[in-house]
Amino acid sequence: MKRNLLIVCNPGRVDAVVAAVELQQNLASTFGIYTISDVEIPGINKSSLADLPDLEVAVVLGGDGTMLRAAEVAQVRDIPLLGVNLGHVGFLSEVERSKIVDVIHALVNKTYVIDPRITLGYSVERDGQVVTSGWALNEVTVEREKATMVELFLEIDGRPISRWGCDGLICATPTGSTAYAFSAGGPILWPEVDALVVLPISAHALFSRPLVISPTSKIAVGIESSEAFLSADALRKFELQRGDRVMVTRDPRVIQLAHLKNTVFSDRLVAKFKLPVEGWRGE
Repeated sequence: MKRNLLIVCNPGRVDAVVAAVELQQNLASTFGIYTISDVEIPGINKSSLADLPDLEVAVVLGGDGTMLRAAEVAQVRDIPLLGVNLGHVGFLSEVERSKIVDVIHALVNKTYVIDPRITLGYSVERDGQVVTSGWALNEVTVEREKATMVELFLEIDGRPISRWGCDGLICATPTGSTAYAFSAGGPILWPEVDALVVLPISAHALFSRPLVISPTSKIAVGIESSEAFLSADALRKFELQRGDRVMVTRDPRVIQLAHLKNTVFSDRLVAKFKLPVEGWRGE
């Protein structure tokens, strides 16, 4: 019986499309190969998410943005994502540039290593009713859109923390701590750390420090300005209005990242930021 895999490809990268064709040519005898990309790839079945068969794994050819789009499939289908590094070091794919022959071997023999990542769930309450809900792998943000700032009131576990006039507020997972939260001055959390990060963006306040809280905590953000918007991984967005309450908690579902071998987050950090480690006396 043929096994099935999904290729998620960034159509704007020629090297990603070339790699997709190479994978198809080498794996077609073992796998039924599918894609939901906008790009037409020779020999690969193009399908909608609803029409995909049972899948074993998704191979992601692109950067972290492509990985986040692929996570939408992984979350629904509960399949691992194998991110292939094509030259740009991200935090979600391999540290080293991947050789296609190694990827093929790992897929055929199922030797890839699973790295589970926690996710966030969110909902928006308006006049006592939930008007939208969703999830995020990296972060849920509440931000200004047209106004000069937004007025937000933060509660954690039913207790008031602070009111801020700010550009926005980020609620991030350890995976997301190296994304938008990092750019806003938040701490970097190793992926295995069981915690969440909450931080205001450019707050006009004496206290506006990042908060590292329990993964079981319940975060509530009250909207006290006339408008704002919610963004989850910059993919799912919703317009907010005064009086809305955004509720964020850890989601029970996880996203399974896959690597060709056991990886060390420290190495990923060094590679991403080209940190000066020359002269280290370890192995």
